[in-house]
Amino acid sequence: MPHPILYSFRRCPYAMRARMGLLLAKRSVMLREILLKNKPADMLAASEKGTVPVLILNDGSVIDESLDIMQWALQQNDPANLLCIDNPSIQSDIDALIATCDGEFKGWLDKYKYADRHPDFPEEYYRQQGMHFLNVLEERLSTSNYLMGTAPTLADYAIFPFIRQFAHVDRQWFEQSSYPKIQDWLAKHLKSDVFSKVMAKYPLWLDHNEAFLLE
Repeated sequence: MPHPILYSFRRCPYAMRARMGLLLAKRSVMLREILLKNKPADMLAASEKGTVPVLILNDGSVIDESLDIMQWALQQNDPANLLCIDNPSIQSDIDALIATCDGEFKGWLDKYKYADRHPDFPEEYYRQQGMHFLNVLEERLSTSNYLMGTAPTLADYAIFPFIRQFAHVDRQWFEQSSYPKIQDWLAKHLKSDVFSKVMAKYPLWLDHNEAFLLE
């Protein structure tokens, strides 16, 4: 059987978490690395939204939301029980925390990262708004190593790429900030084998017309 095709962009946090979900589920795909300023016609034909990730399954169906890709993969194989299928209460907590990340926090993150495009307020204002979510995470991590307890869940892997992006806006500020638990949690993810694998560099699909097996 051929492998599903994944269109991805290495530095995109949505694509990062999709790739992590696939690797954590041990679901191999053929990776087609792209540039967002030069999108392949095949990808646009599969998904009109025009952003990564886009996963094309063997039957031709398309999954083009990163969280849906993670869940699709882990529903097939979840060796670390990241979905917590035996605990509906934690599942609801996971869903709510990711929703806050993808909604309110991501909105402030974009304005913080591109503050020059949003001159209504200074960069520090957007950072302070984003810190409300960081405060929630810091409180959770003050009593456990991961967001939902003693073991990682879908929430940790789905949220961490965006905290990484927030930290990179002003590395000096973040390293001196009052978020020691988040700093430790983030460092743990950055040093993990799965993150090293998803951040491997591949030639661009449009340059070489060659996909690479991500497994």
